[in-house]
Amino acid sequence: MSSGKNGTGAVACGHPATAAAAREILEDGGTAFDAVLAALCAAAVAEPVLSSLGGGGFLLAQTAEGERRLYDFFVDTPREKRRAEEISFYPVLADFGTATQEFHIGLGAAAVPGAVKGLFAIHADLGSLPMARLIAPAARLAREGVELRAGDAFIHKVVEPIATAHDDTKALLCGSDGRLLTQGERLRNPALAEALEALAEEGERLLYAGPWGAALVALSQQEGGQLTQADLAGYRVERRRPLIQRYRTAELATNPPPSTGGLLICFALGLLAERSLAPGDFGSPEHLRLLGEAMELTARARGESGLNEAEGADEAEAAAQWLLDPELRRRYAAEIGARPTTARGTTHISVADGAGNIAAMTLSNGEGCGRTLPGTGIVLNNMLGEEDLNPRGFHTWPPGTRIGSMMAPSLVGLPGGGIAALGSGGSNRIRTAILQVLSNLIDFAMPPEEAIAAPRLHIERGLANAEDGFSESGLAGLQDLGCETLLWPQGNLFFGGVHLVRRGRDGGLSAVGDPRRGGVAEVF
Repeated sequence: MSSGKNGTGAVACGHPATAAAAREILEDGGTAFDAVLAALCAAAVAEPVLSSLGGGGFLLAQTAEGERRLYDFFVDTPREKRRAEEISFYPVLADFGTATQEFHIGLGAAAVPGAVKGLFAIHADLGSLPMARLIAPAARLAREGVELRAGDAFIHKVVEPIATAHDDTKALLCGSDGRLLTQGERLRNPALAEALEALAEEGERLLYAGPWGAALVALSQQEGGQLTQADLAGYRVERRRPLIQRYRTAELATNPPPSTGGLLICFALGLLAERSLAPGDFGSPEHLRLLGEAMELTARARGESGLNEAEGADEAEAAAQWLLDPELRRRYAAEIGARPTTARGTTHISVADGAGNIAAMTLSNGEGCGRTLPGTGIVLNNMLGEEDLNPRGFHTWPPGTRIGSMMAPSLVGLPGGGIAALGSGGSNRIRTAILQVLSNLIDFAMPPEEAIAAPRLHIERGLANAEDGFSESGLAGLQDLGCETLLWPQGNLFFGGVHLVRRGRDGGLSAVGDPRRGGVAEVF
């Protein structure tokens, strides 16, 4: 944790180079919003498995005057589907060490990218420094290179089948001998440096109405992708009202529908609110059983709401209203305790400045589809190959639709005063990671660094994944749910990476980076 009295700003994110870009901009007089955009660009260089200009994301911003804005620049589905036999789309297995997870890659898994459009839309609304200044730290980093940490090398190893799928990504993530770059070696991307500088000069048209887009469309048509010029020309950044939820004495603002992560966090918090929790209860059998049942019931409610089958914003909104109905939540909550007692690549950036602005931005490229945008060093996403984003099955997505996401950048007014910005990476573990950190902060009165470091639980499909650190008696409570328990080393990246900045009631800033994903925190 890093903390300080007032000051220029604070940043928490997944890589020192990402933090350095934000700090450089803040110290040059930029706002939190300028800094988070600089960090977006730097993350595309330093965290290429987790973030890319070929993917998308969300920004939840609160101005010094208290105005909240949610920017949705996540990916769209293509407007036309090619036949399954015509596309490049195939499974690979990512090995986390304790468990494996299947992803699907190939150009047929790439959805319409939104990050570039989001960068320019947010800058137009909230930026104060020139775009060239915001892009400069990332361009310099791409040219000079970034030294791989042990955690970076591990992430690359997890997705080795994707990193080595094609010469495109081999050129970025492997040495001249074809092996993955390892700890201590430098990751360089000179093509991305030139692409960033071109963006600063020519703007978003390069991708959405210019030569980059033409190259992407040609590649897609020739090698099994599904993107067309109409997809790029029709892409829009959506500005939405944040979803607001009271939880005990705190107020949460988070990502609204059509994305699902914020909505499901709100639903789970509503279930937890039906029971009392005291600071001494953390890790007890009663706590873990309550938490586990809330996770299971939230997953069930997600299916019963129709959220998985929603096509478009109207259907997603209808499902959301169903989930947020207090009577429904009470019906689900009544099931807690009723059972017999014997019975994917994402990164987050949080930034605050000394003037009172605060930003939470979550970015994702999936894990990448194994290909890059020709000549740019930009890794293309594989969102159409993410199982959690396609719950009805692959190739069943409605055409020309904004994909919902589990990403949930959030702002929370804390009981002790002040405000925190937080979010997480971690595929379908995002909602449970954020849920537990919020509960730790509010129910157990943990300081932020303790709330993030505490062991985590994730229950899915009858399997309780639990980090080491819970007591045996606490874990025994999970057996009452009929779940098989899988123990993980404490601090595993499987359980997400919650990065948080906080402004206290007195204006003092603090920051915490989650060590599970190489978290970095700076206050200056």
